Amino acid sequence: MEDKKEYFMREALRLANQNMDARNGGPFGCVIVKDGEIIAEGFNQVISHNDPTSHAEIVAIRQACSRLGTYQLTGCEIYSSCEPCPMCLGAIYWSRPDKFYFSASRHDAASAGFDDAHIYDEIILDPPGRVIPGEQLLEEEGARVFRHWKELDPDIKY
Repeated sequence: MEDKKEYFMREALRLANQNMDARNGGPFGCVIVKDGEIIAEGFNQVISHNDPTSHAEIVAIRQACSRLGTYQLTGCEIYSSCEPCPMCLGAIYWSRPDKFYFSASRHDAASAGFDDAHIYDEIILDPPGRVIPGEQLLEEEGARVFRHWKELDPDIKY
């Protein structure tokens, strides 16, 4: 009998292959599991949707959160056909699943032309020193928004 984790990973890999063959986007697939059942799946749709954020993990996270009616994936596991890129890794951390698994490494992806190393390198730099420079504007007004948030004493905790 196949290990459940391997079964779920094979489903993510199946989605990656199916999507790649359909030419909807890159060779990436993802499933999200809760209580031993797949509750969401996604595949890369960057090309078909002209959306650089339509990565498999993002699509699956959006679907899972919608289905569960929450922005947190506590109690869930994410299975991705490839090590998540920086954007997807950030989304995984924001959604707070219990664990994530991946098959191919980011180095495998880089060897196929999907090189995210430059983004990992950029994240640690201060915004003005990045290849696409960032510049802070209206700092005090921006900080005021967060002071207001804290004053509201919201029940919502990110």
